[in-house]
Amino acid sequence: MIRTFKIGVACVMVSASALAQEVPKVLAIGSPAPDFSLPGIDGKTHTLADFSAAKVLCLIFTCNHCPGSVGAAPRMEQIHQDYKDKGVALVAVNPNHPDSLRPDELGYSPFGDSFEEMAPFAADYKWTFPYLYDGEKQELATACGAQSTPHVFLFDGKRKLVYTGRMDDGDRNPGPVEKSHLRDALDAVLAGKPVAEPVTRSFGCSTKWLFKKGSVAADQAAWEKKPVKVADLDAALAAKIRANGGGNVRLINFWSTACSPCVEEFPDLVDTYRRFQNRRFDFITISLDPADQRDAVAKFLQSRHAALSDRSVPALRKEGRDCNNFHWTGGNPDHLAEAIDPDWTGALPHSVILAPGGEVLWRHTGGIDVIELRRQIIAALNRQ
Repeated sequence: MIRTFKIGVACVMVSASALAQEVPKVLAIGSPAPDFSLPGIDGKTHTLADFSAAKVLCLIFTCNHCPGSVGAAPRMEQIHQDYKDKGVALVAVNPNHPDSLRPDELGYSPFGDSFEEMAPFAADYKWTFPYLYDGEKQELATACGAQSTPHVFLFDGKRKLVYTGRMDDGDRNPGPVEKSHLRDALDAVLAGKPVAEPVTRSFGCSTKWLFKKGSVAADQAAWEKKPVKVADLDAALAAKIRANGGGNVRLINFWSTACSPCVEEFPDLVDTYRRFQNRRFDFITISLDPADQRDAVAKFLQSRHAALSDRSVPALRKEGRDCNNFHWTGGNPDHLAEAIDPDWTGALPHSVILAPGGEVLWRHTGGIDVIELRRQIIAALNRQ
């Protein structure tokens, strides 16, 4: 993977060690645009000089995971289309390092903030402007003082900062907005007028600075210390699980230790559960291993850290349960299929997404595409 970065004389040089635990200050109005050399999703390296012909340069620090960025994504493309022929160069920059994100911060998008996930995210929104990665060293984000995603930095023809702050007042709403601070600023600059409100607050998810890795490691350690339980499952309890009276969207996975695709996909399932744990979501695993293989089932679940999130406990208590992992001990597995998903053929793995009340929203037999699974979960959550 290409990782080439440069911050030139147009900004104050800041080393990675100097970042320490401090969030850099927002670049002051009138400051020159920092130089940069960053990889884009188009396979090219982009520099400040590449945009020298533009009358206005608009840098928007954004990302793949933040709900505010997800909501703003369609409007970013619309602004690009509306202003590209007026001499405006719009450039999106991902400032986040993926290792500085806890799983539970990723519950609003199927994507994380790695460089590899930027292209499919941009494709989802049909972006036609450059999308650059600054997460490796975060030098451009540091030079600009990018506080959150999205955070706009607008530079005039002399590459002096004339506006910084939020795009608009749309928040997580993907549709049109009544007030667009960015459009107001662009119109003023293109008309040769001063920006009426040159600084606004950039509401959104905080930039995931490299120094946040420690909190992510602590979160992982805490998760791995959680107890992992497994309980017997019969047809009566299976019917209650299908009824889904806890009020959450529910993912159920049928699996076995003898099923290679089951074993292969299981870490992605646990990770997906952790991503959505702060939303109204829970995860149930059901092992189809023989009844006398309980020790092997428990050992596997413990090794994959298939724990129960504290956020899931209230919904489980409504159903009189304290466990999210089950071992089918109810005899003929036809009874399990009839209780939870009569359309299941018996092939493993098999996954089902239930709405509150038990409606099947999605089912899939065989190894999952984890991105598609997360898309389906988000769609289910957005129905609530």
